[in-house]
Amino acid sequence: MARSKSSNKWLKEHFADQYVKKAQAAGYRSRAVYKLLEVQKKDRVIKPGMVVVDLGAAPGGWSQLAVEWVKPRGQVIALDILPMEAIPDVEIITGDFTTDEVYQQLLTHLNGRQVDVVLSDMAPNMSGMTAVDQPRSMYLVELAFDFAMQTLKPGGSFLVKVFHGEGSEAFLKQLRQAFTKVVVRKPDASRDRSSEVYMLAQGKRAP
Repeated sequence: MARSKSSNKWLKEHFADQYVKKAQAAGYRSRAVYKLLEVQKKDRVIKPGMVVVDLGAAPGGWSQLAVEWVKPRGQVIALDILPMEAIPDVEIITGDFTTDEVYQQLLTHLNGRQVDVVLSDMAPNMSGMTAVDQPRSMYLVELAFDFAMQTLKPGGSFLVKVFHGEGSEAFLKQLRQAFTKVVVRKPDASRDRSSEVYMLAQGKRAP
């Protein structure tokens, strides 16, 4: 089947992308690593010995970075609906985070341990229709927030991808109520035309 002009354009753009080239040369699984690297450089979110949960982790670039930063005694648990190749010292759960079964599986994996950092790069399969995509995206954001509130230790951090649009400002207010410091980052590696930003909430307030 012939590729459409738009998909050809995307592929051409993708492979000409400086971050794609850098990621391939460095052995990273995705260009998204440079988004997390920039946040980490500015905000020092992940430190040695921490327990980190990476939601929407496939193909595993963020987990690749996180596991290096938490060594030697930290732990990274990665979850995605898509299967991922193994990453040394990362526990991988394959399943749909929106289902109770997989949510419970993740909690069972933690075995009562509190989490230091929850990362969420989750996004729905985009249809191109904002009226459909934005509610789906905010649903995933809210699920990740609920998980963070349930599992983060007091003082813990939550980094989540949010698409600007209906619900995003209300969610920012919600974060500010639950954490002592909240910043919005638009990393250089985030494509200009994308409405995505990363909201970083640090210092989870005690209940």
